[in-house]
Amino acid sequence: MTEPLAGAADFQPFGIPFEFLLFAATLLGVALFHHRTLEVAITGLASIVLYKVAAGAGLTGLVAHVAAEWVVLANLFGLLMGFALLSRHFEESHVPAKLPDYLPDDWRGAFLLLVIVFVLSSFLDNIAAALIGGTVAATVFRHKVHIGYIAALVAASNAGGSGSVVGDTTTTMMWIDGVSPLDVLHAYVAAGVALVVCGIPAALQQHAYSPIVQQSSKRLQIDWDRVGIVAVILCAAIAVNVLTNVRFPGYSGRFPFLGAAVWVAILATAAWRRPDWSVLPATLKGTTFLLSLVLAASMMPVEHLPVASWLTALGLGFVSAVFDNIPLTKLALEQGGYDWGVLAYAVGFGGSMIWFGSSAGVAITNLFPEARSVGAWLRGGWHVALAYVAGFAAVMLVMGWHPHAPHKGVVSEPAVTAHPQE
Repeated sequence: MTEPLAGAADFQPFGIPFEFLLFAATLLGVALFHHRTLEVAITGLASIVLYKVAAGAGLTGLVAHVAAEWVVLANLFGLLMGFALLSRHFEESHVPAKLPDYLPDDWRGAFLLLVIVFVLSSFLDNIAAALIGGTVAATVFRHKVHIGYIAALVAASNAGGSGSVVGDTTTTMMWIDGVSPLDVLHAYVAAGVALVVCGIPAALQQHAYSPIVQQSSKRLQIDWDRVGIVAVILCAAIAVNVLTNVRFPGYSGRFPFLGAAVWVAILATAAWRRPDWSVLPATLKGTTFLLSLVLAASMMPVEHLPVASWLTALGLGFVSAVFDNIPLTKLALEQGGYDWGVLAYAVGFGGSMIWFGSSAGVAITNLFPEARSVGAWLRGGWHVALAYVAGFAAVMLVMGWHPHAPHKGVVSEPAVTAHPQE
């Protein structure tokens, strides 16, 4: 890890580094001004940069820091933009439209839809999985979807992505940063429990509110060519990442191979099936927002953060319900010393507890504007918070806390290795 703009003055109002106050103000602005998130993020990044430069780092320090972070940022940019096209390929394959044909016509159908969203999110972006689930729900529930069920759709998408490095932006960031895909896989122990704990009450809520109505889609034919393109893009990303990190360690930090591989696969298959390029402008806006927060987080003095422990990870899950989980993940990666599977579940699923705590929640409220109420979300989706705690307890009891040594050479205090019962 590079020193975050070393040379900045040690200005600590109330004992808190001033950078953290600026960062917290930025995240608070994102939480309060949902329709101006990009402007808030860019303004916050600019204020942090100006403070760092003026406080002693200088332009040379700024340039050096960006040069050290550019591979991570470029990889993340390539993946987020590319996965938007991948998700549209999957949607246009008609696989999502065929799903309602296989749902039982009682509460079990509502629960099965959550399971499907969970599975989809393991290989699609969690935003896409949530939107697919929301679209199907609007159809089979005659556009009468309970807010508690909407919260469960978001929770299912975040849970499904928590154990997969291609299922959530936070886990993808870990992968890009050098965390092995196997090191986040045990997040599914917690995610599976959480899905059941929140999924069954949500399904019962929805069935009482508006029972499922099956829709026939026999006229639709699955476009297996598009399904094949999705597989090609995912395989290209996985193969290149394994090759650069296992066969040629160190090279992944010199060039954004992962993001480039996704785009090579997209362009190589473009003649097979034309991608829907129209999704890119909106995706660019969201990607710029996330990258602004990631870059701002990389400038924080991580030596002042709480020691990495299971208690800290549990707390980050609750914090991610209010503040975006992307910068929280970046801070944790810079600090190191976490059990990455436990952290992936905490920051991923934890953001489901409030609608603006995750990108999937923000996206799905575009389909269901009535869910943009914190009070209604908490009342209807009470089971999500319960599920978060239950899932966290399950992974602690089954797997325990096994922190990984800081993989970027960070020297910090030892991570707490105690189990919750200790």
